[in-house]
Amino acid sequence: MSSRGLGVVAGAELTEAVRRAGADHVEPTIAGNLVLRDGTEWTRNEVYAGARFPSFAILVPGDLPLLTTEFDTVRSFFESVLPIVRSVAEPDATIVFGSGTARRAPEGMGTDEALRRFAEVVRTARDVAAANDLRIVVEPLSRAETNVLNTVAETIAFLDAAELDGVRVVADLFHIRNEGESFEVLRSHGDRIGHVHLSDPDRRPPGSVDEVWREFLVAVHDGGYRGSVSLECRWSGDPAVAESEIRSALDRVREARAALAR
Repeated sequence: MSSRGLGVVAGAELTEAVRRAGADHVEPTIAGNLVLRDGTEWTRNEVYAGARFPSFAILVPGDLPLLTTEFDTVRSFFESVLPIVRSVAEPDATIVFGSGTARRAPEGMGTDEALRRFAEVVRTARDVAAANDLRIVVEPLSRAETNVLNTVAETIAFLDAAELDGVRVVADLFHIRNEGESFEVLRSHGDRIGHVHLSDPDRRPPGSVDEVWREFLVAVHDGGYRGSVSLECRWSGDPAVAESEIRSALDRVREARAALAR
């Protein structure tokens, strides 16, 4: 498996708990956490100064509607925010482009138009990211979060049709289960997977609800993916309790991944 190993998506309030729990890395959220709004400007949360991370989540704030905002404003957002991310990123770090509220198509916008506009947004994010030694991966999201790109298969088809070379897809078990998508897509298109998010239903830690997460990891492995996996879960609001929850989840997943590598 990747040297980037097993991570946990977290805001600043849980960063130290994640580290103490034994994660290989923290995956900070960007909007409203790593990057803060200061009037009309974007600034870095100095809690992160001096640190380096291999992956990031939640790129765009929900109050920036990507499909209807003037495109120069969207480009300006990426040109302002991605250099801030770069300042705390490892080389070739991964940025998960989920941000479902921001990319939701408004009522009355047709599917073709929504996809055309989102392709322009992703292309710009990809190019600005590349200029900052970062890598964008697009995350399919459940219909409850967005009406644009809900499955892995749909997202792969979108990237191909828009000729968005160099952009891979996030396999997030939470969304895959919500959409009822077969794990076979992960076996068939493992070379298109650029990042993995793991949780049980309702964003519970893996192993809290059932063992489907194990089947998911097997499918991802069978497809040839050997990159990092991040737990994206709801943890206790008490950092001490959260640390215990995170440690237990990491132990379970690490054991399962080690078995796959044998």
